[in-house]
Amino acid sequence: MTARRAAEHPRARRLRAPLLITLWVLFTIEAVGGLVIFFARLAWGVAPGETLHVVCGVALTLAYLIYQTRHWLRVAPPRARLDYALGIIAALAMIAANGFGLMLGVIWWRARTDPAGGAGIHYPPLLSAMHNIASLLVITFVLAHLGAVLARDRAPGGPPSET
Repeated sequence: MTARRAAEHPRARRLRAPLLITLWVLFTIEAVGGLVIFFARLAWGVAPGETLHVVCGVALTLAYLIYQTRHWLRVAPPRARLDYALGIIAALAMIAANGFGLMLGVIWWRARTDPAGGAGIHYPPLLSAMHNIASLLVITFVLAHLGAVLARDRAPGGPPSET
């Protein structure tokens, strides 16, 4: 290990961790894909990339569960800081978005595996709306949390030693 690597802040290593990179890739696919599906459904009544969105959504849920468990064990107990509050809001929104998304995924799966299918998938409007709203909150608060953490780390005195 080089001296530069040895002196590197632990967060720099965590930002390159395979689990976090996987999470960010899946998060990006889900965010962009979800926005495309949302717009296309409103504009043209179609849902392009729906299968990819469902499959990546399941993978994102699993990766997020592992990541968030490890993250919480590292950053607990709760602290009265902006980055922490934004992180809790982001986590709650992610749980809601993934939960609603998995419910929609079950409906999608049942429609795809129904031998008499072919009539298209009819999602409950309230469930779909809750997934869409929670997803937009995730995008907003995950990015706000990341921004607050990075801003805190750049502040005079540097990052707190416990994170």
